[in-house]
Amino acid sequence: MTFFESYQRAGKIASEVRERARKKYHVGTTVFRICESIEAEIREMGGTPAFPVNVSLNDIAAHYTAEPNDILEVKDRDILKIDIGVQVDGYIADTAVTVCYDPKSEELVRVAEMALNEAVKVAKADTKSNEIGAVIESTIVKHGFKPIQNLSGHSLERYTIHAGRSIPNIKTIGPSFSLSSNQAYAVEPFVTTRDGQGVVYEGKVRNIFSITSRKPSKNQEADIFLDQLWNKFKTLPFAIRWITDLFDEPKARELIEVLVKKRNVHAYPILVEGNRKLVSQAEHTLIPSTNFTYVTTL
Repeated sequence: MTFFESYQRAGKIASEVRERARKKYHVGTTVFRICESIEAEIREMGGTPAFPVNVSLNDIAAHYTAEPNDILEVKDRDILKIDIGVQVDGYIADTAVTVCYDPKSEELVRVAEMALNEAVKVAKADTKSNEIGAVIESTIVKHGFKPIQNLSGHSLERYTIHAGRSIPNIKTIGPSFSLSSNQAYAVEPFVTTRDGQGVVYEGKVRNIFSITSRKPSKNQEADIFLDQLWNKFKTLPFAIRWITDLFDEPKARELIEVLVKKRNVHAYPILVEGNRKLVSQAEHTLIPSTNFTYVTTL
């Protein structure tokens, strides 16, 4: 397959899996079951998860995935963000949906989708990233909500989810890059309530990891483990529940902790809204050209 065909295939899988997740009734279901079932669907369709499915509830904006046998259940008043990544031969589709069953939160969810749709309309080759941010912010504010100003979309490269370019969710001042043809980008508005702070902070939970260095840690067992992780995931993120085939959970956690301290592995903290207010999210992956933008995850 060409790189574009791989992006197409990854996007089709991600889109179909996302829409099934959107339609399911998740109340009473554990986040473990949600993550495992979505990741199994991705594999059954011929893709590979590009990162552990994120199942971030309520004021947690991002970066929560299920622990092994996680007993946390979705409740009827929860707002659940499901962030899905699919890779085919290293080419990534990144997409997200927010589901809720409380009528009071429906508008928060709807506005995230509206902001995403408006952003996609203007995202073409040579469009400035701050123009996209301005459209996202104005759409959100116009409907009485706030964007999360320190979360952003991002460029994608092969085996790399965050590839160095950021697409803001607010209007920014100063230098701004232009979107390039045949380059993949993820656009992902995050929305909170009017009384939210509009900023996220790092929480204490860190249960998503990725390799940042293959430099020997001087711990033989940890270095063997690091090689095993590299062979499975390269630079893509992973979760503890993905590596219990290598070691049992306590040992895996011990070795991960060694590698985090040695800076071979990065641990991603959950991101929590500053005033602990609800957050919604919507996301698509797109590849712009001069006259047309191909949304791989539509």
